[in-house]
Amino acid sequence: MAHESLPAVREVLTLEAVEAGMPDILVGGASLDARVRWVHVSDSAGVARLLDGGELLLSTGSSWPDEPDELAAFIRGLVEVGLSALFLELGTHYRYAPAVVVETARALGLALVVLRREVKFVTLTEAVHRRIIAEQTAALRARDDVRARFTALALRGSPADFIVHQLAQTLGAPVILESLAHDVVVAEVPPAREEEVLARWEVRSRLAHRDPRSDWLIVPVEARGIRWGYLVALPGPVHPAGRSAVLEQGAIALALGRLTDGQVDEWARIGQRQLVEGLLTGRFASHGGALARLEAAGLPVDGARLHGMVAAGVDIEADAAAAAVAALGGRVLVGGRISGAGVTLLVSLPSRTVLDEAAALRLADALTPLSTRLVLSIGSPATGVEGALASLQEAIDLARTPVARPARGPHVRRAEDRPLARLVTALRDDHRVLDHGERMLAPLIEYDLARGGDLLDVLAAMLSHPGNRTAAATASHLSRSVFYQRIALIQELLGVDLDDGEVQTALHLAILVRRSAVH
Repeated sequence: MAHESLPAVREVLTLEAVEAGMPDILVGGASLDARVRWVHVSDSAGVARLLDGGELLLSTGSSWPDEPDELAAFIRGLVEVGLSALFLELGTHYRYAPAVVVETARALGLALVVLRREVKFVTLTEAVHRRIIAEQTAALRARDDVRARFTALALRGSPADFIVHQLAQTLGAPVILESLAHDVVVAEVPPAREEEVLARWEVRSRLAHRDPRSDWLIVPVEARGIRWGYLVALPGPVHPAGRSAVLEQGAIALALGRLTDGQVDEWARIGQRQLVEGLLTGRFASHGGALARLEAAGLPVDGARLHGMVAAGVDIEADAAAAAVAALGGRVLVGGRISGAGVTLLVSLPSRTVLDEAAALRLADALTPLSTRLVLSIGSPATGVEGALASLQEAIDLARTPVARPARGPHVRRAEDRPLARLVTALRDDHRVLDHGERMLAPLIEYDLARGGDLLDVLAAMLSHPGNRTAAATASHLSRSVFYQRIALIQELLGVDLDDGEVQTALHLAILVRRSAVH
């Protein structure tokens, strides 16, 4: 039975059978929070040897020692065996509680209550036992419900982030899944508490693991002798099934999931994707919360050189990305796949490390050593959370811009080499820029929507290969004659001269703005 499902002394005092005795609390405070496992009735001076701890002792005191020293020793003996509370009925033997009893109980933190009216001890005992048994039954029922819920999650193959979410909802408290290295894998924390809970997580977690007095509840996630990490629940309300029992059921569900995943580290994949997507979609309540979350996941931000990246053309494994970036002395988070771009990466490098062309090519080679189809788009170097987000947006916008690439080997593109794309990223939320793109391209957008056409793609290919219509036709996967027909139609619909440099610049800006806005 979970300890927290037992009634506290203060709850026992609210029972009608106890109130009938006109209880007067002589020693209360924190001592009233002690849990009552059972009720024992005895006047014997040697009752301590009959107790196992957690009992509430009912007594008239008729056989208690007479000498103050012996009476104090008697109370100490009750405390040593773990008595939860002492209820003394006045009138039969004592007219008032002896001062030495009150002083000793107060000094040792033992709840002491006197009953000023005679009560039937059997009635009082039955009432308390009925409450204890009711609590036991409720705890068993709640534990069965929790076990069934998390077993169902495990059997359905629910992902780690959903299981952690369910744990946090059940416990009404923040719940964190951390790795053996104390990096946060998944965190279910109210947005307003992100910074408070996750700041300096690794240091605080290591201290909590070593401190038996910590109020953090920590349960290992393990199976078949393999331990993958820990579930941590921060303080929260009492749960009828017992908070430990709930967290243990969640740990079992997570362990079964890891066994099913085999060698694939699905935790890292889910946790990193959730974090990068949260950054891109603005799900963090504050700059401090985002910073705490990133660093808790093991990605240094303060004092680091940050790059947003997008890898297109291939699938990127979290382990391969971690190894590739580690070779440069850094850490990486692998996000999800962005429509029209590729897989997002957020890379943190030591401040002294410069990602020059040679280092970028080595990184690209290491990301997919057996592939020649990788296109790696790299955002500008940045510092801080806002800079990291801007760099990531640059990489996404760059990845969505068509470009010719070599026939073999990975291809690296850098935002620093594409000033117009960087400008669009910086102005992506300016309504005037969005309005410019919509006004310039409206005839082509309407034509493509009405006829399922490809005029926007053809225009983008032409603008990506200025002065080389042959290359533009190849990029559009059209014959030269068909390509020229499309260009003539675009010029007619827009009513502009496509050979005019200023017009080309304005259209290129409009195309980049549209790609940035529609995805």
